[in-house]
Amino acid sequence: MTEPSTTRAGTGPAPASAPARRGPVVAALMLGMGLAAIDGTIVSTAVPQIVGDLGGLAVFSWLFSGYLLAVTVTLPVYGKLSDTFGRKPVLVAGIVLFLIGSLLCASAWNMASLIAFRVVQGLGGGALQGTVQTIAADLYPLKERPKIQARLSSVWAASAVAGPAAGGLLAGYADWRWIFLINLPIGLVALWLVCRHLVEPARTAPRARVRIDWAGALCVFTTGVLLLTALVQGGVAWPWLSAPSLGLLGGAAALGAVTVLVERRAAEPIIPGWVWRRRTIAAVNLALGALGLLMVAPTVFLPTYAQSVLGLGPIAAGFVLSVMTLSWPVSAALSNRVYTRVGFRLTAVLGISGALLVLLAFPLLPFPGEPWQPALLMLLLGAALGLFQLPLIVGVQSTVPYGERGTTTASVLFCRQVGQSVGAAVFGAVANGVLAARLGGDGDLDALARALDSPDSLPPATTDLLRRAVDAAVDYVYLGAAGAAALALLVLLTLAPRRFPVLGEGAGREE
Repeated sequence: MTEPSTTRAGTGPAPASAPARRGPVVAALMLGMGLAAIDGTIVSTAVPQIVGDLGGLAVFSWLFSGYLLAVTVTLPVYGKLSDTFGRKPVLVAGIVLFLIGSLLCASAWNMASLIAFRVVQGLGGGALQGTVQTIAADLYPLKERPKIQARLSSVWAASAVAGPAAGGLLAGYADWRWIFLINLPIGLVALWLVCRHLVEPARTAPRARVRIDWAGALCVFTTGVLLLTALVQGGVAWPWLSAPSLGLLGGAAALGAVTVLVERRAAEPIIPGWVWRRRTIAAVNLALGALGLLMVAPTVFLPTYAQSVLGLGPIAAGFVLSVMTLSWPVSAALSNRVYTRVGFRLTAVLGISGALLVLLAFPLLPFPGEPWQPALLMLLLGAALGLFQLPLIVGVQSTVPYGERGTTTASVLFCRQVGQSVGAAVFGAVANGVLAARLGGDGDLDALARALDSPDSLPPATTDLLRRAVDAAVDYVYLGAAGAAALALLVLLTLAPRRFPVLGEGAGREE
């Protein structure tokens, strides 16, 4: 049965609801999302030039890790702030902070300063990601939300394809500092559009002075930093069972317990207890956490597979992955035709079931195979995940009023980001373990991939052995990703209500 449509009384008024005013705001949202999306990929191809100029080869991975950490741990904080003070001031502050970070990155004088300034960028990026998604839900009623979500998905798709190419061109023909400087005109246009055209609904004056949960924000931030640092650096900078890993994980667990106590006592907690007490939100958080987990397989390991096993160049390997980013937004845009008929949960179940079958099919590909075979699977995977993710995001945003939508959206994005970090750590260990078993000694997928960059320098038998080892490692990673998809399916079937309790017509208790 179809979920009831949202009404203004149920979800709160939407800012800039008039179609004439939505266009500039949507443009601002897409530009803002583009800043956050492309920044995760544009730096990758410029790393040799950056290292050659600034040095710091041993710590360059923190250019990505530092940004990811800052984005992830600030999502819950910005979500709560947007519910408390409104979306517009949080988004404006995020854009300004991101642009300041970009300008500082362009002026970095060594690798340590660049990493620090990337963290500043990430602090702004956290506000961009969560607040843009929340405003998108505010702007459109339930039936029209797939339109804006599909546009935002297309921004991520375009960034995944264009980011590495743009980074390589700027680093090769201009200077790597332009990678950060080009953010300034884009960000300034987005900032002007937001300030000029985003009109939020009138907020009723609070009966008492708003109390910001600074202690909770600090606890959430610190716990996230320790946990994600352990996940990102474990098995890379130090062994998993070493003192740094155990110390960080232990510290994260202890601080996590302190965070729970602080949040229970806070008048306005950063992460309210209802985020996990409500079945719908808890189920979507867990399901999208599993999505973050499984996405590591195609985004991190498929390019290595395409280059090391299929022998493709970087551009062709990127194309094998990019087909997924083409089918995803198309599927997402069409998903409303499904969930308006069968409901949010069943639509997501259909999507994740399709993704599970695709992920299970990957290890069945022949060795070495043809490039069109994994490309076809990625095309199907993107279509399935578009049908899975968007109904869950739209559905969960429609179950909460305006004053809770920022916190809810941030919790969903936070869980997805944490899932990605966990997936990178777990599947990296799985891949290296398979390589160690196949080749003997310590397995290192990155080192093996670099060796296969020049296969002519190796004996044919050795090249074949190494390629088969990489193929086996990636197969096991995809099996692990299939396990994550099965976990998401189990969560939807056992925890998610059959009908999401959408506010508005016929809204009621969860079933």
